[in-house]
Amino acid sequence: MEARLNMFGSPLAGKFLRHINSAGKVLESSLPAATQELVKIRASQINGCGFCLDMHTKDAEKAGETAQRLNLVAAWREAKVFTDAERAALELTEQGTRLADGAGGVTDEAWANAAEHYDEDQLTALIGLIAVINMYNRMNVMNRQPAGDYVPGMFG
Repeated sequence: MEARLNMFGSPLAGKFLRHINSAGKVLESSLPAATQELVKIRASQINGCGFCLDMHTKDAEKAGETAQRLNLVAAWREAKVFTDAERAALELTEQGTRLADGAGGVTDEAWANAAEHYDEDQLTALIGLIAVINMYNRMNVMNRQPAGDYVPGMFG
């Protein structure tokens, strides 16, 4: 499999990706690192983005995440290994990612559950993180960006 475009060799793509990365960096300090990776992994699973799944599972593993938790992200509702706060973030991620499924967006119940665990800045960070990973997923899926070669830290 080969990518349709060389997004890493294009000056325009490089400039665009730096701006997206800068937006993502603004959000990092507001949420636990584990929660951020779980959100990125779940959105990437839903969107079928192999490149992002490869990256974020490897980054999570390097940061100390367990194989058990990584293997259970897709089945988080039935898994006992996630905190209530992580579960609320995963629900918000699913509903925020599946907007086109006609479900009417994020339910008041999912929002209220997230608001029980996260303050306003953290909720803002969650919304931003979900939006950023969905943008990356869409770019990589459209471009058919191959997965499997990512090495933690290779992008800085």
